[in-house]
Amino acid sequence: MAPADQTRKAQTHEAMTGDAASRLLAWYDVHHRELPWRVTPREHARGVRPDPYRIWLSEVMLQQTTVEAVKSYFRAFVEKWPDVEALASAPTEDVMKAWAGLGYYSRARNLKACADLVAARGGRFPDTEAALRDLPGIGAYTSAAITAIAFDRPAAVVDGNVERVISRLFSITTPLSEAKAEIRAHVERLLPPTRPGDFAQAMMDLGATICTPRRPRCMLCPLREDCSAVVSGDPENFPVRLPKADKPLRRGAAFVAVREDGALLLRKRPEKGLLGGMTEVPTTAWTARVDGDTTAAAAPFSGDWRRAGTITHVFTHFALELDVFRANIKDDAPAGCFWSPAHEIAGEALPTVMKKAIEAAIPGATKKPSPLKAKRPHD
Repeated sequence: MAPADQTRKAQTHEAMTGDAASRLLAWYDVHHRELPWRVTPREHARGVRPDPYRIWLSEVMLQQTTVEAVKSYFRAFVEKWPDVEALASAPTEDVMKAWAGLGYYSRARNLKACADLVAARGGRFPDTEAALRDLPGIGAYTSAAITAIAFDRPAAVVDGNVERVISRLFSITTPLSEAKAEIRAHVERLLPPTRPGDFAQAMMDLGATICTPRRPRCMLCPLREDCSAVVSGDPENFPVRLPKADKPLRRGAAFVAVREDGALLLRKRPEKGLLGGMTEVPTTAWTARVDGDTTAAAAPFSGDWRRAGTITHVFTHFALELDVFRANIKDDAPAGCFWSPAHEIAGEALPTVMKKAIEAAIPGATKKPSPLKAKRPHD
């Protein structure tokens, strides 16, 4: 790095550790996002405090999922299960059904396990990062977020939005996959002595609404004068990312069996592994590492199978292509399967990939509102 660049970065850091936090908080007081789990600065001023249950629930839902996708699920969950004791008392199957479509289903299993444990310990979440990390499904980021937002304790909260903001503020040239500790250290130095929860949410809101991945609105940023990426004129070059490897494509077949009354034949996946504990139509034995058979001859039971199309779905580490077959079946449900009435299909714990397969065979079958979602408030 050239001496001039080193000097500029040092000056930027000095300025940032001065009044940057206060300017960011002043911006947040006016421009914060209205989110169903959030206590706003105005509410804070009236003495309203965040509910640790709602913060925990939202943070688990937000793991690798967008805010817009989470809002309706969050509202439905807290309407049905308003506190951790209510969630702990719910059957696991009901929780999985309510989670269906949100993805990353190990989160739902951990959510239920965590609720059970917290409820058994008196219904109070611990207020330190270390104690929170001992709970199922809570890692470094989630524990920091709950500590800061729910309990207003100093904690370095670093999500994807914060990584982008910090990478640009300090022109971090280390690839993002290797810069986690460096970014966290910057956040720790920036933490203000007061309002750590609002500071964490302000950083996330700044990244979500101003310091966006493409076409950041730098002229509106409260930290513009401190940002070395703005000075150099290339904020979109940060954070630096290594090229992504192509995802492997796996193939298989899915079998949608329909009874005369419109019921569908379903089965439950094993509790552990990909889509663990969720409901599916029978498929061939595809996995993240190997293909399954793609022919109707591989159906686990006999039927007049006719091809209904092909669907694709992208998982975190691989893409999946399923050839979908449909047949009308009169027999009893084979071992390990069950018939789900047509009016209950939308309420089953079907992951998105299985909804796609069913829709290919029976358009509209999964679109009817489930009892849980029918009650939720309008977005």
